[in-house]
Parts: sequence; C-alpha cells; structure tokens
Amino acid sequence: MSSGTHATDEVTLATLPSGVAVTTTVHTYDGAADGPTLYVQAAQHGREVNGTELLRRFDERFSPASLSGTVIAVPVANPLTFDRVSYTTPEILDSVNPNMNRVWPGDDAGSLHQRMAATLWEYVVSADAVVDLHTGSPDMLPHVVYPDGDDDARTLAAAFGTDLLLAEPAGDDASVAWHQRGFDGKLRVAAAREGITAITPELAYNRRILEDVVDAGVEGLFDVLRQVGMLEGEPAEWDGTLAHNHLGQVPASASGLFRPNPSLELGQHVTEGVDLGTVYDPASYESLQHATAGREGILYTLTREATVVEGDKLASVAVLEVS
Repeated sequence: MSSGTHATDEVTLATLPSGVAVTTTVHTYDGAADGPTLYVQAAQHGREVNGTELLRRFDERFSPASLSGTVIAVPVANPLTFDRVSYTTPEILDSVNPNMNRVWPGDDAGSLHQRMAATLWEYVVSADAVVDLHTGSPDMLPHVVYPDGDDDARTLAAAFGTDLLLAEPAGDDASVAWHQRGFDGKLRVAAAREGITAITPELAYNRRILEDVVDAGVEGLFDVLRQVGMLEGEPAEWDGTLAHNHLGQVPASASGLFRPNPSLELGQHVTEGVDLGTVYDPASYESLQHATAGREGILYTLTREATVVEGDKLASVAVLEVS
C-alpha cells in the first residue's frame, strides 16, 4: 500500500516585460488512497500572510499517508503583491485588473493578473472543493464567507470552524454595489459557478502572523479534510453565529481622521443606531460624520486606521440570519 507523497513544483504564472518569470510553488499531497481533491491557496493579496503561515504549519503536521485523495496547496498565489505587501500590483504591470481576486477564472490572453489566475485555474478545476485563505482589515473578527444558499459550502464553512459564518449573496441575488465592485470575479464565486464547493476564511488581521488565529486555521483545514472524507474522523461540532455580509457596511461619508468608539469590541452585538465613532477635520476639529450602525447585528470589522478617505469602510455589522 502506498504511503502517500508530497511533491513541489515551480510554476510560471506570467512573464514580465523584461522576460523575468513570475513563479510560485505548488505543493501536491497525494494520499495513500483514492479520494476527492482539495485546492487551497493563500496570499492572493500579498499583505495577507496568515494563510501562508497556516499552510507552512499544516505541512509540518500533515502526513499524506493518512490522506484519501489529493491536496493542492499554493502558499503564495500572487508573488507580485506579496513582495509589495499590498492588495494590488503596481499599475504599470496591470492597470486594467490590479486586484487578482476580481478576474477569476482568468484569461490566458488577458492582462497580467488574468494570465496568472488562468494558470492557477487549471488546478482549481481539478478540485472538488476550494479553500481560499485571506485575512481582513487591521481589526476583523475571524470568519468564513460562503455563497448564500449553497448548503455544501455552508457545511464546509462550519467545518472550518470560526465562530462567525457569513453568507454572501452572489449573482442575481447580489446588490448592484456587489457587481460594481467586481465581486463576480472572486475565486470563490467563479469556483461556485463551476459547481465546485468553495469557501473563503478571513483570518483576522493582515501584515503580521497571529499565533492563535493561525493555529485555529490549521485545525480548521484538518477539519475541512475530515468533512469531505479525505481524513478519518469527524470535524468538531460547530456552534457559532450565522449571518450575512455586505448588508451592514458603514462607509465614511467624509475624509478626515476617524476615532472609533473606544467602548466597542469585535464580536459585540450592536443595535441599530449605535455610535461607531466620529470622523473629524484634523485642522479645524469640526465633526464631519457621526458614524452609526444602520442595522442590528454582530460588529465584525472596525477600522483602527485613523486616516480615512470618503467611501472607506469604517465598520461592518453582520446581519443575523433569520431561521
């Protein structure tokens, strides 16, 4: 009986004008027995490093001998944004599609990010399920986003095990703003269109490794493998909160400095109209906006970055799902 294998391949995602290749490493874990295929990637946005660290720790603990099926893992999906510690590439490299997570399934004859996505898409379509690891704003409650109405994705999200799960309406059910922001080009959404179960864990903060969040994420990934029958055992029972995102976002209506309400904590249940903070003019001290929650729900993001521009997201309130 096979003991399973782990192979690494250097894959060229695109070529820069100088002829320098943009490459990344793809890890393939083939199990000792046949089974499904899971595709998992991190660092599509380069400053979101917790997912990359999660995959490193997963590799330390994982033995393909215990696996039924195949895990394909890409710890740095976008080397260009990773090196830049950014969500986007320099405009000179891709001025058309600076955000890679808006162009899936990609286009091998398109812009730089479209070509990169198209290369990775060949791995995605070989999978039965997808885990697209991200991290959020400087202050975000860990959660998992899944397509609203997709029961398989909801089950997979619950297996990953964050206390908060967020259902995201997509396609015809999504708001105009959702389409205007190009969200139909997210990896999760494109995979779902192909009938592939897909989730997006958001692992709290960016730019730094958070020990407890990463450790919980490793356990979550193992439980995902158990849920899809690739590892023996059952995932831990989930007992958290189910809500919707993209319903309770609070944008800045003016540019200035934002002072969040110091009494608020992430994960707190807030009522409609609760004080979220104040945007004020740093020169005249004039209050420009008293930000309030437009809905009742769970406060899952609250920016701590003081300088804001009109339209920036100040906070997000997850609207509880009514059963």
